[in-house]
Amino acid sequence: MEFSHPLARGAKVWPARFRDGKVQRILVVVTTIELDPEKGRYKKETVEHLAAAAQEYLAGSAEADGYMLLNRLRDWQVSRP
Repeated sequence: MEFSHPLARGAKVWPARFRDGKVQRILVVVTTIELDPEKGRYKKETVEHLAAAAQEYLAGSAEADGYMLLNRLRDWQVSRP
């Protein structure tokens, strides 16, 4: 089963490797919506809707242990000191 949602531009399960050797599988969801509450375009309800969909996916699947919402790399802004 693959995660799919209209607000998600892509999703994949990645293994997170810890220093103690443990591995945890994480669902990484890439989106174009604003995730920073400090920004003007941030809409809490939209982010919560996508997060709820990810949580629902995790509840019905044994593919991952947790999830992470990320913006596309090209949407990242470089902060300059």
